Amino acid sequence: MTRAFHPSPLERLTLDPATKPPQAAVIWLHGLGADGHDFAPLFRSAEQRLAEVKVLLPHAPERPVTVNGGMPMRAWYDIRSPELSSAPDLEGIRESAAAIGPLVDELEAEGIAPARIVLGGFSQGAVLALWTGLGLPRPLAGIAALSGYLPDDPPLDEAQRETPIFMGHGRSDGVVPFSQGEAARDRLAGLGCREPEWHPYPMDHGVSTDEAGDLLMWLGKVLQGKEG
Repeated sequence: MTRAFHPSPLERLTLDPATKPPQAAVIWLHGLGADGHDFAPLFRSAEQRLAEVKVLLPHAPERPVTVNGGMPMRAWYDIRSPELSSAPDLEGIRESAAAIGPLVDELEAEGIAPARIVLGGFSQGAVLALWTGLGLPRPLAGIAALSGYLPDDPPLDEAQRETPIFMGHGRSDGVVPFSQGEAARDRLAGLGCREPEWHPYPMDHGVSTDEAGDLLMWLGKVLQGKEG
């Protein structure tokens, strides 16, 4: 019996694999002020490595962002202070998580089980990937968080306690300090999650060639069921 669900309201860019129907999927969440097109080149460059993988690249809605003078831009939640742990917009995070979760339901309705889906993201998208993914009631193939942090304890469903987690962060990150990435890693361990696969890189707030390569290698492992 097909599970009833409400489709996600999020607009998105979809990259369909050469092999149809897809056997697995990645949902990737962009950072502040970007949109789903931001990471499309990375996944297009990996078409051969992820030949059976469908990629969803949703666009966050536009909202005023306090640290940018209230200017509306695509954002998963408001940033009220350069000190990211100060007055976090938990309501906005929960609102976006409620829109992201149904993307998993949509893929499941297409025949892709949650255990064959990775939820990942960069910066704000990393926060939402962790927050949303860890709260889902059916085990995912994995969760990836690049240059992210955690403003509070995310919800954790028992189903996700053994879910593989990939975390990467630049040692010289001037937007999300490296220490906040480390704190998020340690916070997850304290919640009882599986110990994240942690990758520090000599870079600022971005994605290096080495990090992209490590991420794609990890995606290949967890989506092919070879992750140990």
